[in-house]
Amino acid sequence: MPKVDQVKGRRIGLGLRGHDEEQAYQGFTLFCANTGPGEVFLIDMEGNVAHTWDMPYPPGLYGYITDDAEGTPVLFYNGKVVDPEDDSFVGQAPWKGGTVLEADWDGNILRELKHPDHHHDGRKLRNGNVLLLCIAELEEEHQKKVRGGRPGSEGEGNKMYADYIVEMTWDGEEVWRWNSWEHLDPWEHGIAAPNEGREEWTHGNTVFEMSDGNILVSFRNPCKVVIIDRQTNEVIWHVGPPHIAQQHAPNELENGNILIFDNGTSRIHHNIPHSRVVEIDRETREEAWSYQEKYPSDFFSPLISNASRLPNGNTLICEGSFGRFFEVTPEGEVVWEYVNPHFCATSDEPDALISNRVFRCYRYGADVIERMR
Repeated sequence: MPKVDQVKGRRIGLGLRGHDEEQAYQGFTLFCANTGPGEVFLIDMEGNVAHTWDMPYPPGLYGYITDDAEGTPVLFYNGKVVDPEDDSFVGQAPWKGGTVLEADWDGNILRELKHPDHHHDGRKLRNGNVLLLCIAELEEEHQKKVRGGRPGSEGEGNKMYADYIVEMTWDGEEVWRWNSWEHLDPWEHGIAAPNEGREEWTHGNTVFEMSDGNILVSFRNPCKVVIIDRQTNEVIWHVGPPHIAQQHAPNELENGNILIFDNGTSRIHHNIPHSRVVEIDRETREEAWSYQEKYPSDFFSPLISNASRLPNGNTLICEGSFGRFFEVTPEGEVVWEYVNPHFCATSDEPDALISNRVFRCYRYGADVIERMR
């Protein structure tokens, strides 16, 4: 047995790392270990586990709390349907989904919807239906038009994949569909990083219903966040480099601006990979607020992650690749920090990566949790 823990993440400190009670927004933080079996954790401000849900599927890739039709909070969970015999592109992907469900406080499954092409994200709409991010193989005529990426790096069989979005009822009826290849210009929204593979064109990671009913979507490989008009299906707004690179989890703020976790894995305007959180003014497309470390690479998650604005004006950030959550004031002062102590192997292989990564985390006030119990 090694005398020193061979997992770096466990050596540098886990659990609660700091808590400024006067400045932090008091509540409960919800997350699930990205590589775990399906446990969803709710922790208090001191890092104590206040509740756990045991879902029937591993995360694909996260859960959040929303209200049911009667206004009672429920857990909405994106699950990963594991099928060893599914050798499709999405079936073998680490970010595969396959199902979304709602569960009550006790973990009882209230309803569930499955879709074989679902990945990364699914959200419940205000009308009660479900919005799913899905993936499909691109036809050759569209594939040839996609700009960028490493030449010759298409998938097996020279294939390329791209996203589509569907709205479905819980009974499985498709009532709306949006295909990326019909509405995105493959040159203007081509693969941004020259070292990125061409197996996927868009690699969507977020769908989000805005206050006006339009749909906010994040496409990682083109480094673009777009707004889709629900009435016309046209892209009516987008933002990209230099503001963002390989971004995740855009969401609309109460002031109408867009908050984005800017991963910065491969920036074309900076030589050092580093992450930021940026608030984009929708009118000017300029940065209204941002957070990054003074030494940029001290804050960096090359994959996954999210950020959300809290009721007190602070911002909760999930540095997902390393399972680190922290809250910052508008001035950038860290007032709460926690590192996910739940490490899981990414596969059954003997040399598999052991990780505590988390796709997203969210903070809820005590009133929300009390109504859910």
